[in-house]
Amino acid sequence: MARYIGNKCKLCRREGMKLFLKGQRCFTDKCALSRRDYPPGVHAQKRSKVTDYGVRLREKQKLKRIYGVLERQFRLYFKEAERLKGNTGENLLMLLERRLDNVVLASGFALSRNHARQLINHGHFTINDKRVDIASFQVRPGDVLKPSNKEKTKKIVGDAVEVNKSQPVPAWLSVSGDAMEAKVNGIPRREDVPHPIQEQLIIELCSK
Repeated sequence: MARYIGNKCKLCRREGMKLFLKGQRCFTDKCALSRRDYPPGVHAQKRSKVTDYGVRLREKQKLKRIYGVLERQFRLYFKEAERLKGNTGENLLMLLERRLDNVVLASGFALSRNHARQLINHGHFTINDKRVDIASFQVRPGDVLKPSNKEKTKKIVGDAVEVNKSQPVPAWLSVSGDAMEAKVNGIPRREDVPHPIQEQLIIELCSK
């Protein structure tokens, strides 16, 4: 699957907010946004008028970059969100929150989203005792996430749990750090999404 392999700090600077693409590093003084809080590029510090289209585009780009999906995959998520009953914007966020890489990260079992994807792709996690190596896998209520029984896997996940021990866990997940196990209690709701996203702007853009 295609993925972004460029400088991640530039993405945060472009969106003007922390996207937490490098995990705990984003909370330190090493964060590029805290030192250069302007967009990257030679002419970035020049003032420019932002159009209504530009505002909506930036909101969409922000959401894509937070969850690590590219344009084609994002369009598929949007079509699925439109097909589901209820509010399209909330459905879109729900689908992205239920991605396996997001669940691994939210459970504190990985240091960053890229780290979570790497662990999943290498087969380090199981869902209901079955190995799953697809980062976009959609979890369901009742699913139980565990690292594999390999000692190497347990050490990697254990180290991540220790680093992320102060990280809050979403209400729709229940996590046991000692047992290194996470259970999906239900479908995430809008208030469970920790990111400051204005999904209505994205809907207005993508519905045209």
